[in-house]
Amino acid sequence: MSEWFFVLAAYLLGSISFGIVMSKIFGLADPRTVGSGNPGATNILRSGKKIAAALTLIGDAAKGWLAVWLALRYNLSPLWVDAVAATVFLGHLYPLYHGFKGGKGVATQFGILMAFSIWVGLGSLAVWIVVFAIWRISSVAAMLAASSSPFIAATLFGWNGHTLTILLLTLVLIWRHKSNIQKLLAGSEAGFGKK
Repeated sequence: MSEWFFVLAAYLLGSISFGIVMSKIFGLADPRTVGSGNPGATNILRSGKKIAAALTLIGDAAKGWLAVWLALRYNLSPLWVDAVAATVFLGHLYPLYHGFKGGKGVATQFGILMAFSIWVGLGSLAVWIVVFAIWRISSVAAMLAASSSPFIAATLFGWNGHTLTILLLTLVLIWRHKSNIQKLLAGSEAGFGKK
């Protein structure tokens, strides 16, 4: 199959926003109009529907994993695998089906990491768990976990093309959290279980 088919399919797959889909299924408000305005699992969780949030998290991670896993399974060159990873991620951020208003990419990047290497994915997840346990702020945990991923990958595999792609996705993810960074600096970022 043409490599461009994988790239296009990755973008279309990434464009499925499971936060919006689950909100419709569970009769919730469009997550882009409530809370943080982000159609991700954390904002869905604020609605009180834990199952909807869990399914959003699983779906958004699974699409990142599936796109990269298929590219690897069909032996695309490393450069094309990186292109697939980038486009499924961009599909989540700028979804065709939802007016190009998507999420911040945390779960989708995690799925991509798990497809590249389960150890990089689990290492990043461990950082998220530790940081969240300390500060109880999802955005801080997400940004620090994502920031750790290129260094975990570099430690395990060196600074190859996949590692550089992970670094690029991390930089975009942090940029997408710019409003959270502003709130953190102002001391107004919402946490879980404490003010």
